[in-house]
Parts: sequence; C-alpha cells; structure tokens
Amino acid sequence: MRLNRFLLAATLTTATASYSTAQTATPAKSYTQTIPGSDQTYAMVAIPGGTYLMGSPDTEKERSADEGPQHKVAIEPFYMGKYEVTWNLYDLFAFTNMEKEMAAKYPGPDANLTKTDATTRPSPPYVDMSFGMGREGYPAINMTQYAAIKFCAWLYAKTGVFYRLPTEAEWEYACRANTTTPYSFGADGTKLGEYAVFTGNSGGAYKKTGTKKPNPFGLFDMHGNVMEWTKDQYIEDYYASVAKGTVKEPFAPTTALYPNSVRGGSWDDEPAVLRSAARTPSAPAWKVLDPQSPKSDWWLTSASFVGFRLVRPVKTPTEEEIKAYYNIKPIKDY
Repeated sequence: MRLNRFLLAATLTTATASYSTAQTATPAKSYTQTIPGSDQTYAMVAIPGGTYLMGSPDTEKERSADEGPQHKVAIEPFYMGKYEVTWNLYDLFAFTNMEKEMAAKYPGPDANLTKTDATTRPSPPYVDMSFGMGREGYPAINMTQYAAIKFCAWLYAKTGVFYRLPTEAEWEYACRANTTTPYSFGADGTKLGEYAVFTGNSGGAYKKTGTKKPNPFGLFDMHGNVMEWTKDQYIEDYYASVAKGTVKEPFAPTTALYPNSVRGGSWDDEPAVLRSAARTPSAPAWKVLDPQSPKSDWWLTSASFVGFRLVRPVKTPTEEEIKAYYNIKPIKDY
C-alpha cells in the first residue's frame, strides 16, 4: 500500500552529528474529540512539528542494535491521543449492539449509525478480552494492528475526523518530547515508577490510563502500561537504510504479517524496553491463544500487553488518501 507523505506527516533525512530537538510549526490547541451517539470522548494533545535524532546513541545503556544509527527526522505538526485508547471507546467499535444501545441513550442526527454499519469490524469475542484485568478506564488490548486500523476507520465514519496509527518516527518524537535522555523524564531509571507501569510496580497486570505522571508534552503512559501499535513494519536494519539514503519512505510500509513495530514497553516489561528509543517486533506467538473458534486471525491476539493510541495529522489528507489508508487488505492469518 502506498501512502501520501501528508497522510503520514513525517519526513526522514540523515545526520551524523549530535542533534537537539528543535520545534517548528505548532498545530492548533489541544482538544477533546466527542464521539457522537455516546458518552465517550477522546483527548488529543497538540504536538508541535520539529526535528530530532531518532534512535539511541552507541553509549546508551541497554541499547539494542536496531536502535541505530541515529538519524535526523523532520516531523510535521500533529495531534496525539493524551491516553491509550480504552475499552470504553473500543467496545463501541467491537460490539455493534453496544454502539446502538449507547446511541439510544444519546440520540441525535450525528450518531452516524448508518455510516458505521458499513465499517468492517470483528465478530464479538466469546470471552472477556481484558482477561479479567479490568475494563472501565483501562487500555484496550489484544487487537491486531489490522484491528487497530479498522477502529480508526470506524472512528472516521463516526466523527468525520481522520485518525490513524502513528509512525514509529512520530511515536518516538512524541515520547521524547524534546528530550535526548533514555526516558522522557531523564536518564535515571530509578524514577521510572513515577511515570510508568512496568514489571517493578504492575503486580502482574495493566492499570487504568493516566495513573502516572505525563511526559513533557502532556502524554500519559508513553512509557509502560501497554505497548502501542505503530503503522510500521518492523525491519531490524531500517535505520541503517535510512541513514544511507537507500530508503526514501518516511516509514516502513506493512508488506508482511510479521513483524510489525510496537513501542513503549508494557506492564510486563523490564525498564530497558520502556526507553524512548526501544523497538519491539510483533511475533507469531502473540496469536497462539486465540479464544475464537474458528480463529479470528485478522482481529484478535493474546498479547495482553499491547494496545494503541491515535494520531491526527494537522493537514487533512484527501478522501482518496484516507480510503487508501483504511481499505488495507488483510494479510492471510493476520
């Protein structure tokens, strides 16, 4: 699938010297998206455009080879979800009956049930996909990258506003929030418990969104709680290709089932995985325990440590570009 650069709103160039983040254009103010026909909202934070060094330096402790070489990235202004998408909102997409019942409580001409009826969505799961860890106010988990993209399509039909998954470049830029240290709060991992839910304080389960301190951009849970899907295919040496100029795309398009890139670390991860530059590839093992029969290969996983959050580019893509993004073809056994 080929996507317009305005659709992804990220541009990559290369650099060899140390580089500090420099902000450029700033989008309009942060806002809260109201979801028609429901009591749900989704807070969006305005992220200024700028440039930064993506990846980690060779000297960073617990660094992995796939985080380098560092390369200069220019990012267009965009909006990003203040929190990870919760079950409260995701369930309106996953359960058609729930969406209709909610619309009956909050009726209005803008509920857009006719438009969302045409949206591709999963069959309702047979079991509680939170696996008993909590739903009200907790991040939605156990969806494929494909399911997360189709949720974005449903939300577009619902609101008329284009939302999508972030690219890896956008995600790291937003996570760093003008910092160059391993974590957005500094280099000292001893403070991690103030900002993140991880193995050291999770008690073996995720927590409600926003229970820890936000990063400098005002985004919560960028470190930990649940990992977050990006739009990118995970390619171990992609940064090297970017630095050499052999790759021109501002992101790595998804062309194969595995692996895709997730970011941020989770409640089930050690501190090193929660670093701003840390990359994690998805894996076939995430699909081993599918509770559906037959398996819902395109939609569900047993990765109870993976969720997602949304972004919105400041410059709205054309209708053709939006359709190209949402109308992806599911890869076999996705």
